[in-house]
Amino acid sequence: MLENVKVSEWMTSPVITVSPSTSISAAHQIMKENGIRRVPVVENDHLVGIITIGDVREASPSDATTLSIWELNYLWAQLTVERVMSRKVKTVSAEQCILDAAQLMLDHKVSGLPVVDENGKLLGILTESDIFRMLVKSRTQAPTSSS
Repeated sequence: MLENVKVSEWMTSPVITVSPSTSISAAHQIMKENGIRRVPVVENDHLVGIITIGDVREASPSDATTLSIWELNYLWAQLTVERVMSRKVKTVSAEQCILDAAQLMLDHKVSGLPVVDENGKLLGILTESDIFRMLVKSRTQAPTSSS
């Protein structure tokens, strides 16, 4: 049954994106406001990278810093997504089987996959939450057998 389910049926679209020139602080704010942990980075409608909440945390100054709060805020505002994003992004197509996409996520230890067309244009994103929703929905719609 799930072998026939396509990524397009469960992906999130439209997807929230940022540009490479977006500041890290703005990207972090977008993630917080929307309750998301990753944001595709797009330039001219094409996927060029992805930034995760983990990338943002790694770019954050250490608590042991001697910089003042004003210096920290200034530096944080100057740092762009392009400097910390992952450029080698695993992607899937909208027509791909969702089980293959789930296997790709497991194999590469990622929790989300941007969905792109053959030209690299971003169409959506498939996350572990989308896969969980699919599993729960398929369970509630499964035919019951009588004993």
